[in-house]
Amino acid sequence: MASATGPLAGVRVLDLTAMVMGPYCTQIMADMGADVIKVEPPEGDTTRYISVGPVPGMSGVFVNVNRGKRSVVLDLQTEAGKTALRALIETADVFIHSMRAKAIARLGFSYDEVVAVNPAIIYTNCYGYGRRGPDRDLPAYDDTIQAECGLPAVQKQLTGEASYVGTIMADKVAGLTALYATMMALFHRERTGQGQEVEVSMFETLASFMLVEHANGAIFDPPLGPAGYPRALAPNRRPYRTSDGYIAALIYTDKHWAAFIDAVRPAWASDQYATLEQRARQIDSVYALVAETMQERTTEEWLKLFRELEIPAAPIRTPGALFDNPQLNAVGLFETVDTPHGRMRFPGVPTWFSRTPGRVAGPAPELGADTSAVLDEVGLAPVSASRRKSTGHADGKEAFASARPRKET
Repeated sequence: MASATGPLAGVRVLDLTAMVMGPYCTQIMADMGADVIKVEPPEGDTTRYISVGPVPGMSGVFVNVNRGKRSVVLDLQTEAGKTALRALIETADVFIHSMRAKAIARLGFSYDEVVAVNPAIIYTNCYGYGRRGPDRDLPAYDDTIQAECGLPAVQKQLTGEASYVGTIMADKVAGLTALYATMMALFHRERTGQGQEVEVSMFETLASFMLVEHANGAIFDPPLGPAGYPRALAPNRRPYRTSDGYIAALIYTDKHWAAFIDAVRPAWASDQYATLEQRARQIDSVYALVAETMQERTTEEWLKLFRELEIPAAPIRTPGALFDNPQLNAVGLFETVDTPHGRMRFPGVPTWFSRTPGRVAGPAPELGADTSAVLDEVGLAPVSASRRKSTGHADGKEAFASARPRKET
């Protein structure tokens, strides 16, 4: 593991999350210097097995959102496993989980039970749906939350076919929200000494995210228009086809627009498009007119002109091209880490701190790799696993499912 140098150095996080929402939140904490202890069941986090990896249980998705953490396997169906977790809770600053409320309560680790062990702890719930609503017990995944919040509907409006956005947006936006909510609670504790319970749900988070611009006229009471931001929903808002490819460009402000018209002098230019207010009222028509003109030059010719005019523009790239992007490499976004399974090139910390910079905290742990060391820190000795579900995959290093108090010698 890399030495902890970030602004969260000295903070201990008990991470009982799985999949992406919670692990993405705690991955950022680890990169920012926190000691993140990933508590896994004997079969491990399901994400260990959902994509390609150098060995079973170390998929690309898993190693990215669990880098720099320590893996402890505890069977929380056993009293020994629960005893071990309570001992860890005594030492923690943050307890974060992604189980449904009934499930975590059945295990004996609701907020009231955890705060009885550590009154100053920050306890973060990562849910699909908030507990105060009728859907609180429903399972949730990124696809279903995208559907609930209107993403497939707006895609249908744009393309004629309902579709998901090509990234797990709900998981990641909710993970970032869980991060800032937990940090706010830690800041409050730093000032007052008071711990508290935090709740973040995917549905409420993505609904709020979608309505930033799409609330539009519906935000007023009574409504001044329907929900939906016209520019984002314009059917002709798409990458422009050039004579040899595609380009993204936004000729948006009056300054940009005047510079474009002066340089290109399209036949359709007229005073009816002169101001942003005029263009906004007929935005889809504006996109269509610009699209006709863009086919007259190559992508490189347009890029050169837009750079000269300081109009925002970019070529259409693939996700894989990001690894070789000159800007990203110049700012040092990617960090190469030597791991037991070879070198890995991680997309690293996208933020910069002058005094407490973060860094990729290290490789992701094999299942249970840190059980002995972590339990030893709290005076417990591990015992071999008593329960393990079959996953069809190797578990890597020997994991531990429960623990007994270590006898003093």
